Amino acid sequence: VQLVESGGGLVQPGGSLRLSCAASGFTFSSYAVSWFRQAPGKERELVALISSAGSRNYKESVKGRFTISRDNAKNTVYLQMNSLKAEDTAMYYCHANYGSGIITYWGQGTQVTVSS
Repeated sequence: VQLVESGGGLVQPGGSLRLSCAASGFTFSSYAVSWFRQAPGKERELVALISSAGSRNYKESVKGRFTISRDNAKNTVYLQMNSLKAEDTAMYYCHANYGSGIITYWGQGTQVTVSS
């Protein structure tokens, strides 16, 4: 079982990044998938979630700027991040969840740094 994040990097304020989370080893389409982030000295927080049925939820501060999507044929979830701000700087983690926590998997994280 693997969740592999990619797409992080250094971007200027106002810029964009697209994160990818590639899954393998489990029935991806049956899982809700979330993006969490953790900044230094802060707790990990939920950024966006997409259910197995495709419904979406977002942290209030990213609504209108971030979009989560999934491609079940590619076993991949994306997080499109636009109008990035310095406060979006964090390690971003992909999380897959089945049955409200009965089975969960975490990726290793990808770093996003927003700085001029």
